[in-house]
Amino acid sequence: MNARAALFDLYGDHLRSRGGRASVAALVRLLAPLEIAAPAVRTAISRMVRQGWLAPMRVPQGPGYAVTPKCVRRLDEAALRIYRPGTISWPGKWHVVVVEQVRERPKRERLRADLAFLGYAPLSETTWIGPRSSPELATLLSAEQVHADLFEAALDGDPRELVARAWDLASIAGAYELWLSQAADLVGAVPGRAPDDLVFAVRSRLVHGWRNFLFRDPGLPAELLPPAWPGEKARSFFEQEAARLLPAAAAFVDRTLADPQENQ
Repeated sequence: MNARAALFDLYGDHLRSRGGRASVAALVRLLAPLEIAAPAVRTAISRMVRQGWLAPMRVPQGPGYAVTPKCVRRLDEAALRIYRPGTISWPGKWHVVVVEQVRERPKRERLRADLAFLGYAPLSETTWIGPRSSPELATLLSAEQVHADLFEAALDGDPRELVARAWDLASIAGAYELWLSQAADLVGAVPGRAPDDLVFAVRSRLVHGWRNFLFRDPGLPAELLPPAWPGEKARSFFEQEAARLLPAAAAFVDRTLADPQENQ
């Protein structure tokens, strides 16, 4: 886990509900159990400021950083998908996004990554589909200054064939099975009455691994998924273990925010 990804997870999973801000000292201390060094944290913070995710501010404990409106939208979108209660009902229509041709490669790659994060998959270089519209889509297109035509459309044919063209479900299923095995080993290694900084680190790695599925799994409706879809078993395990580990992890966060030097 790199520092930038860890900061996104930290703000989304803990700090968003605590005002969305923290001192630099607290951020450094909170990522220490993940074996992320202070210089890497500060470098990642600077990068996130340049990208418009964080903004500098003062907190009672000293210099700090708060989430920007852009970051709030991204974190809220992610939280809805990370903690959604299983598959969502589907009215049978696809959200279709037809974007203009983007010639600059860095911009094109950013757009592809962001559309995938929002649950869309490409049918061609300029045409993307998703099982539902994303509330963050308009902001993304505006920020990248990309024009797109948006449609809701019903497919005249078998939607499972369209799914097979757009998403590699076998690969996603394999990734869920591998994650579930690794996650069980991760949480199983936590000793009874483990210190809360260790629990925080384990839960952070659990959430980070699960969050990575946001870039791969669009959250397709149950009727479009194969039987015995492993994503549901993985989701049940994640929700159970994330909730079980939360009290100790939250205690570490609260104590560190109040006094970043106390745990050193």
